[in-house]
Amino acid sequence: MTQTSARTDPAGETPPASPGAGTTPAGRVRTVTAPAGVGSLGGIGLVLAGAVSVQFGSAVAALLFPRAGALGVVALRVTIAAVLLLAVCRPRLRGYSRADWAVVGAFGLALGGMNILFYQAIDRIPLGPAVTLEVLGPLVLSIAAARRAVSLVWAGAALVGVFLLGQDGFGRLDLAGAAFALGAGAMWAAYIVFNSRTGARFPRLDGLALAMAVAALMSLPLGIGSAGATLLQPGVLGLGLAVALLSSGLPYTLELLALRRLPAPTFAVLMSLAPAIAALAGFLVLGQELSPLQCLAIALVVGASAGAVRTGRTTRGKL
Repeated sequence: MTQTSARTDPAGETPPASPGAGTTPAGRVRTVTAPAGVGSLGGIGLVLAGAVSVQFGSAVAALLFPRAGALGVVALRVTIAAVLLLAVCRPRLRGYSRADWAVVGAFGLALGGMNILFYQAIDRIPLGPAVTLEVLGPLVLSIAAARRAVSLVWAGAALVGVFLLGQDGFGRLDLAGAAFALGAGAMWAAYIVFNSRTGARFPRLDGLALAMAVAALMSLPLGIGSAGATLLQPGVLGLGLAVALLSSGLPYTLELLALRRLPAPTFAVLMSLAPAIAALAGFLVLGQELSPLQCLAIALVVGASAGAVRTGRTTRGKL
């Protein structure tokens, strides 16, 4: 969730062309340029701290499901994030073509759809397997963009991981939950494409702020219809704010600091650990235990994502 989606593309997305900064699939900030080299240990620590914040934010969101429902929680998170972004960025609304608005609108729909589907998934299946299935979307996109024979190795590893999840019982995981996670992955891939195109048309973080507003307009009616006045209860609002900060505000800051110290490929490889971190968050916060076979499946998908990033980093700009 990565959520706003809470998650950074583990498959090495094409960075937006906006000057200075872009965003990841979780709506979190990614700079376009980064220094060469392996990067400092401090930068690695910042990335991992941001990833932990995102996944634990998703776990806290799951705790709120019994009170506000999955649709209510995603509405709170996206709407709060949109309000904060609009207040900080104050995007300019004039001077754009219909094509520009169509692109940012598609970006917002992909962002909203990704969050809605992901929260529906983690309402039904454990967080670790949900993120594992979700990352298949950007993984497939990265493999397709790379167009290299070695990409088939990473595709095969990912498929073996999914097969092992199935062997351990997709029925136990809940087929609807698995389908929602895969749908979130497809929206994540669309997010990556429209994120890049939006960054080329809108300056700074204006495109992200406007897309987040579109996502809020998409999710808020669903949340109100599902949870109604519950969304206004102080306790629910407080947890919703916590989810927004854990999944958006804190990771934004940590990733901005990290990307001043790390090259983008190193950053993306580290974020390939998202499924493993999600599994840990699910275990610690929600008590979701995974079988050894499920842990192996997650490890295979993590490895495939990291490998795809390393393979695809020379193919940026082809999406």
